[in-house]
Amino acid sequence: MARTDARNIYVDNSTLDKLAETYGEVIEAVQKGAISEQIKNKNYSGDPKSGSVEIDRFKNATVDDLGTARTAGAGKGLKNTGKVTVNVDTDKEIVEELAKKDVRLYGLDGMAEKRKGNHTKRMIAYLDNQFFAQAETAGTGVDLSSYSTIAEKLEALIQSVETTQNDWVDGVDRDLLVVTVKPSIYGAILNYIDSVPNSLTGLKEDFFHKVRLFSNHRQTKDMICMIDGAIAQPVVTDQYDAEKIPLSNDIALELFFSKGTKAVMPDLIKYSNNTVSGTV
Repeated sequence: MARTDARNIYVDNSTLDKLAETYGEVIEAVQKGAISEQIKNKNYSGDPKSGSVEIDRFKNATVDDLGTARTAGAGKGLKNTGKVTVNVDTDKEIVEELAKKDVRLYGLDGMAEKRKGNHTKRMIAYLDNQFFAQAETAGTGVDLSSYSTIAEKLEALIQSVETTQNDWVDGVDRDLLVVTVKPSIYGAILNYIDSVPNSLTGLKEDFFHKVRLFSNHRQTKDMICMIDGAIAQPVVTDQYDAEKIPLSNDIALELFFSKGTKAVMPDLIKYSNNTVSGTV
């Protein structure tokens, strides 16, 4: 009941509308700025708000002699052998106390606007850190010490994923792969990158040998290569809320979100940590 009273006293409808608008800008900025948001798996069934989602991974079809199904009286069953459930079970918050004098000076919506950039950066940092920690935990290390240059090592890492063959894949097209590298390696290989403008956004995306390339300081491995969608990270967020702090004249600005992070294609995540030496 305290929250309703606080809204009645300190927050009018126009302020709530502005908070909702600022919240929307934060979420949009997170989606554009977080590497994890750009390459995570979004092809799931279920509603993250329910607490979990499921991601299907069907086994490869088999090529049989003509008449095999007719003789057996049935075709081969579709086998969903890689089905993964991702629980949205990690709850986080950004809660900041605002002094009443600052609220009087800037307005609650103005204070939310001032904090928007920092909240965006902190959400991006958290989601990316969780995403790449999962990539390094679930992925497989590749020894690239036999290659002399960074370019050769990066190409070898890409091929280690590209040529994967198992029950679910028979090789992976390069346009489905992404590579993330530490900034020092990204800088060393800049001359090897073909930058092309994205006709839809006007932004530039970096490619190395037809594979998307990201500079990422939130990974501990030198290079990580994975298929786009190898890791799922559904996120549920609640809009900015305002609440009077009990026994105080201050107000709390609150942003709550929940997430789950899980590798759904660990066989298509490879990394290397012996690439810091050598030239391009």
